[in-house]
Amino acid sequence: MSLLSELTTLRLGGPAARMIEARSEDEVVAAVAAADAAGDQLLVLAGGSNVVIADDGFPGTVVRILTSGVERHDETLTAQAGEPWDPLVERCVGEGLAGIECLSGIPGSVGATPIQNVGAYGQEVSETIVSVRAYDRSVGSIDRLAPEDCEFTYRSSVFKRVPGRWVVLAVTYELDRQDLSRPIRYPELARELGVAVGEAAPLLEVREAVLRLRRRKGMVLDPGDPDSVSAGSFFTNPILAPEEFDRLEARVRERLGDGARPPRFPEPDGRVKTSAAWLVERAGFARGYGDPGTIALSSKHTLALTNRGGGSAAQLLALAHEIADGVEREFGVELVPEPVLVGNAWRATSRK
Repeated sequence: MSLLSELTTLRLGGPAARMIEARSEDEVVAAVAAADAAGDQLLVLAGGSNVVIADDGFPGTVVRILTSGVERHDETLTAQAGEPWDPLVERCVGEGLAGIECLSGIPGSVGATPIQNVGAYGQEVSETIVSVRAYDRSVGSIDRLAPEDCEFTYRSSVFKRVPGRWVVLAVTYELDRQDLSRPIRYPELARELGVAVGEAAPLLEVREAVLRLRRRKGMVLDPGDPDSVSAGSFFTNPILAPEEFDRLEARVRERLGDGARPPRFPEPDGRVKTSAAWLVERAGFARGYGDPGTIALSSKHTLALTNRGGGSAAQLLALAHEIADGVEREFGVELVPEPVLVGNAWRATSRK
């Protein structure tokens, strides 16, 4: 049996009962349909960068998507789900196509981008996706989903909220033919580039700046960097109703003093986003917290839980629960995991 740890960026996960490698859309659909017909449990896996697989492995069929190919028509690109993401970004930057340059350095495959509504440094893929071709397991059809059908929200989509129904086969993006990036929205990236928020910069310079920032945080896969053995940011940034954010502010002043203020990022719908990393750090979990021989927070970024070489999925989930419980105990905010948990349960914390 194949060890799934070999196929994930966390290097965690036990054996798969059955593994099928699918190198074309037809092979993907056939493998998924056969597993469904047999009543098998199904796990679809591609880049393995946003998943935590249990130490016991997966008792059903794992379909590994290895499809490849990119079709370009002017500013529109259709990429197969198995295409590695960052090489696609690099290609677009090199060909003068703007819209995904801030998403440089993100590991994983094209097929995962609409599921998570992948985003970083002020960009989200939902801004450029014009359609997603997917296999609907509930009726056995191949559908073309428009952006409104995908129901994109912060780090989520209908694909994530209705898990298991669709298998993404290909994604079509519409970009801008220009030498400059789209306006830079993220202050940290603007500072790195030496531009004001809202200004543009040469595409290649934006990509290089994003890669520098990500490397400093251990967020670019690097065999020589143990901090990169992670699933990226483990928790999403909480988005709170105004009254919830007011309660958070009061709790922060109570715990940290009158001058302390949690980060505040207004959302278009009136809610307020705050920083999960800020909350984690101020709840007492510093970089490197954990066991340096098994599972610990990255020494570069407090949202990345890393496998230091001898860890297990159970240990990683235990640390994640400890952190989430600590944040809720201190600040009354529930942290939600970003990676997909396969064979691992996530319990909601209850302390307020």
